[in-house]
Amino acid sequence: MAEDWDTAGGGIVRFPSGALVRGRGLRDPLPAGPVPSFAVYLLGRRPPPVAWEARWVRWRDFGLPRDPREVRDVLREALARAACERVEIACGGGRGRTGTALACMAVLDGVPADRAVAFVRRGYDRRAVETPWQRRFVRRFQDL
Repeated sequence: MAEDWDTAGGGIVRFPSGALVRGRGLRDPLPAGPVPSFAVYLLGRRPPPVAWEARWVRWRDFGLPRDPREVRDVLREALARAACERVEIACGGGRGRTGTALACMAVLDGVPADRAVAFVRRGYDRRAVETPWQRRFVRRFQDL
């Protein structure tokens, strides 16, 4: 059975395949409504435990992931699971690392790499993917 996000609740990205993924900042309170069934947390330190299945990707603020191939594998899993589960991608503020990961997921879902940042900025947050090296990471993501 498919689990859907409430799309009226903001932070939800709809990918070309129709998959829905919620992006958010962990410094903000957990939004009202359904909780994720699977989450990817992009942080420099291990996140606190949650009641749902989660993956931690070591990724410092304003930087790039420690292991780009791990990111690719985890984001592929997240996109596949988003077809039938509520998937959340989150970092501290919800813009740089989260936006970068969402843009990489857009590439995995068929958005051309040179348009993925604009796709996420239109559909998620106009300030997503904060640094030049994060934008470059998205453009080169398909080559990992």
